[in-house]
Amino acid sequence: MIRGVAAIVGRPNVGKSTLFNRLLGERKSIVDDTPGVTRDRIYGDVEWLTQTFRLIDTGGIQLEDQDFGEEINMQVDIAIEEADVIVFLTSAREGVTADDIAIARKLRKSGKPVILAVNKADNEKLQMEVYDFYQLGLDDPITLSASHGIGIGDLLDRVMDRMPVREIKPYEGVTSFCVIGRPNVGKSSLVNAILKEDRSIVSNVEGTTRDAIDTPFFYDGREYMIIDTAGIRKRGKIWENIEKYSILRAVSAIERADVALFLIDGEKGIRAQDKHVAGLAHEAGKGVIIVYNKWDAVEKDEKTMSRITKKIREEFKYLDYAPVAFVSALTGAKVQNLIPLIDEVHEMCTLRVPTNVLNDVILDAQMMNPPKPHNGRQLKIYYASQVSVEPPTIILFVNDPELLHFSYIRYLENRLREAFGFTGTPIRINARKRS
Repeated sequence: MIRGVAAIVGRPNVGKSTLFNRLLGERKSIVDDTPGVTRDRIYGDVEWLTQTFRLIDTGGIQLEDQDFGEEINMQVDIAIEEADVIVFLTSAREGVTADDIAIARKLRKSGKPVILAVNKADNEKLQMEVYDFYQLGLDDPITLSASHGIGIGDLLDRVMDRMPVREIKPYEGVTSFCVIGRPNVGKSSLVNAILKEDRSIVSNVEGTTRDAIDTPFFYDGREYMIIDTAGIRKRGKIWENIEKYSILRAVSAIERADVALFLIDGEKGIRAQDKHVAGLAHEAGKGVIIVYNKWDAVEKDEKTMSRITKKIREEFKYLDYAPVAFVSALTGAKVQNLIPLIDEVHEMCTLRVPTNVLNDVILDAQMMNPPKPHNGRQLKIYYASQVSVEPPTIILFVNDPELLHFSYIRYLENRLREAFGFTGTPIRINARKRS
């Protein structure tokens, strides 16, 4: 479980990305082997003393056409809004600068826990420079060298000490979903379209993440929860320009949702950033529905829907299991179809297949298409067992897990979908040597 969120802020060239990589250690490469899912290195999970927290590298958020001063301010704003703990990184080599003073002033007003870290303190002389940083009016500074790994343990101890303890509120018996997508695709409009008309909004419940608003409502006698964040409804040109910021917001919402509605802008079409955002839900193992919004603005003929669907399948091959819905949040067209689809996907995410039935399907699949030998050795699947749901996870007990090729996993996955549906949910298939 993620304990909380920490963010690194500071002026340019103080070593934010170096510290980010150092804290993540061997897990610094936040990528996915799935084609089309390349994640920008702006966040990652850090493990320390059996606990895990999420780390944001604000230096990874690039602001186009912004001068350094405005960029720094935006980094600080993002950290203040998103993080539970802020690591304010400075440099012992340059000493206290005017930008440092300005950042410190802003952070003091935020009310968030701030840890002052003085980087590049690579020798005793530079470590003595730490006393100058007391003028910033923050807690006792920590000296460190991100490039050499000095003082990292002390920093992590301080982060965990300052990290607030949250009470996670589970939504048992309630189907929860979130709306994700890059900025300006119509997320807020879709949320509003779902909640209006004859839906009964219960209340606004304070969520478990920063400024999150979870909205419960009833539809046809069943209770649902829309997991939303304040950031989705942010206004202002400067926020709209930060596409990567949408990823930070999406992560926290996806983690607590059963199903993710992934929005595509029908007017602007599919953009590279869409693949980043969609990949988050796929990697998290959540149910996914692809929602093609602004359908009212698209010039259509009798082949338009099939043509767009084909394009979506080509661009999001790793989401071939996700149903595609065409809606207009503005007019409300076909929005009413989303709730039944959410129900269907959630049911598939929680589907448990009886062991005997599962093994019958796996056996039939092997007989129809036996795995190809590798280096003269043949894969043998003795039996299969579903070990968990959300997503459905299946363990194959085999003679040698190394013989289970990715292509054969895909083949078995397709057979399982033919047999049981599994609409909208990824399937995890892992191999284990039979003991």
